[in-house]
Amino acid sequence: MAGPLSHIKILDLSRVLAGPWASQILADLGADVIKVERPGAGDDTRAWGPPFLKDADGKETREAGYYLAANRGKRSITLNLDTELGQAIVRDLAKQSDVVIENFKVGTLERYGLGYETLRALNPRLVYCSITGFGQTGPKRSHPAYDFLIQAMGGMMSITGEADGQPGGGPQKVGIPIIDLITGVYASVAIAAALAGREVSGQGDYIDLAMLDVQVGLLSNQAMNYLLAGRIPKRTGNAHPNIQPQKVFSCADGNIVLVVGNDGQFEKLCGVLGRPDLATDERFSTNPARVRNQSLLLPQIDAIFASKPRGYWTEQLARAGVPCGPINTIPEVFADPQVQERAMLRELQHPSAGKVPQVISPFRFANASLEFERPPPLLGQHTREVLNELGLDDTRMQKLRAEGVI
Repeated sequence: MAGPLSHIKILDLSRVLAGPWASQILADLGADVIKVERPGAGDDTRAWGPPFLKDADGKETREAGYYLAANRGKRSITLNLDTELGQAIVRDLAKQSDVVIENFKVGTLERYGLGYETLRALNPRLVYCSITGFGQTGPKRSHPAYDFLIQAMGGMMSITGEADGQPGGGPQKVGIPIIDLITGVYASVAIAAALAGREVSGQGDYIDLAMLDVQVGLLSNQAMNYLLAGRIPKRTGNAHPNIQPQKVFSCADGNIVLVVGNDGQFEKLCGVLGRPDLATDERFSTNPARVRNQSLLLPQIDAIFASKPRGYWTEQLARAGVPCGPINTIPEVFADPQVQERAMLRELQHPSAGKVPQVISPFRFANASLEFERPPPLLGQHTREVLNELGLDDTRMQKLRAEGVI
């Protein structure tokens, strides 16, 4: 069976990461995604390298790894939105689309005659998703934003990193652009919800999604810790603020992560460590007690882990049902038998490189097949195809190209 969104057409006016990540998710689910890019330059991320994909002769292409990570499954067309003809083509495409995704500065597309109200008048069933740093309202609505900035402003960096006074202490960002990515996930969920709602109401909807809102929402348990206790959460490195023992432990030949989530798992841990007395000690027998007394508990566990290699501990703990594992490098992730069994890494045919690696969608459906046949497109690769579908012939397209429209 085709993907669950194979009946949906997406007009993607976004660039960089949050919007393209959302449209890639929708493309993986079967949607026909038309990616609109600037003539000559395209999405900013095409140039965000090195590394760049190499062609069959070993020469660098114009596709940076950053771009390749977020644009699988789409058709690329080039349009100059500063021109009236380019704007008119977008309006024609919107008439035939189910969804528009955009991440322009607030007010930009309204000036182009491409805002929600204009396009809704042409297509009342249209779902229109605007992704910005700060949303369509509020004193910062017109400010530019990037993931790093939002991680700082939204509190993420205040709780990420080693504690002040510790080696390497100080605020840290997450090692991937996590807010861009999760904003893309939220956008795809909101779009799917609006499409489902449209089946009932017959009307489209407008989605105002702000990266800062997403970051604030992601504070989750740390926000609630503050709201309930009134204490400002601090950086604790790899130690969990609410669950113990849960951190990185140093073994004789390397590190492992231990994640004890309940009292039963702690009892099993103590058995493996040869310290069953710790599980019955009232200072450590319950999770609240362990959190309050972790300064007494953790040094004892540290000393035991340091006495044997990590292979011994991971084997013994896995056998006992205690969650633990190594800290893998990226190559080790793709070498993991579990990751290989799930076929998360695949190669797609590419028009200039022959093949391009892709980390594919984690979605698995029993009654729908997700097909990964369309690689990240070359700039403007599908302009002729898409404009033909609008009824423009080659002569008309040659004129548009000469006028700098496509």
